[in-house]
Amino acid sequence: MDARARETLEAIAHLQARQRLVEKMLLAQKEALARLLAARALEQLSGVPDVVRLVLAGEHPNETARDLVYLSFLSRAAAGVIESHRAGLSELQRLRVQSEERARETAQIEALQRADRERIVAERRERRQVLDRMRRETLSANEEMRALVEDEQKLALVVERIGEILVERPGAGHDRAGATAAPAAAVTFSTLRGKLIAPVRELFPAGRVPTARKGIFLRAREGEAVRAVAAGRVVYADWMRGLGNLLIVDHGEAYLSIYGNNESLLRQPGDSVLAGETVATVGTTGGSQESGLYFELRHLGRAFDPLRWLKRD
Repeated sequence: MDARARETLEAIAHLQARQRLVEKMLLAQKEALARLLAARALEQLSGVPDVVRLVLAGEHPNETARDLVYLSFLSRAAAGVIESHRAGLSELQRLRVQSEERARETAQIEALQRADRERIVAERRERRQVLDRMRRETLSANEEMRALVEDEQKLALVVERIGEILVERPGAGHDRAGATAAPAAAVTFSTLRGKLIAPVRELFPAGRVPTARKGIFLRAREGEAVRAVAAGRVVYADWMRGLGNLLIVDHGEAYLSIYGNNESLLRQPGDSVLAGETVATVGTTGGSQESGLYFELRHLGRAFDPLRWLKRD
């Protein structure tokens, strides 16, 4: 309870104590008035005023004068008692009004304090809900990140295995890095930096994907054609968790282009493709909330920024 509320309660207690004293005084005055009224009633029943009765009694003049003075004192005392009683009633009424005002003030203070307590409780509840939601989102994000890491590791294993198969292929040519030569390619892939055909018709602003992924997400309409960025041979065409329908093209010199999240795959492993040829269609099979193409470029198994290699018309 704050200082204002304590001060109000103390004032009410003081008023109530004062009120009890006034009520006690009024009770005593009421009894005195009752006695005076009883005396007046006897006087009226006898039909003779007290003063006349004293004079006619024939007593000693000094005693009569003393009794007359006594009667005058009684009359003044009765008037004083009546006046004091009236003042006491007024004081009692004033105290009651003040007590009611203080009680209303106390009720208002308590209402404000109750509202403050309810507001604080609501704010604490809201903070707990926010913290719980953040905790759940953090757990969900951690789980999602673990899944992304696992997906990336699986893709890395596939890419690594593809590299091993290409190196082991009988009769395959090799460059100085030990990588296979591009199958049926008129030009080497390494000379196409900044000249690769865009895999989708329009390069919408590329959305960066979670850090566990190595490529980019190109927003595109569902069903739109996905094109090979350069000539090569399809070495992988299958569904993979987190990447959906996935297609990988070998361009020689240990360069691979990777196309994920496709609605459908239009080429099979072993198929040769030309630059700009449709190899898949855009979809959402990788679990993304919007349609688009997940795109990577890799060399010797390591991903690098594909935007620097794409031609922008």
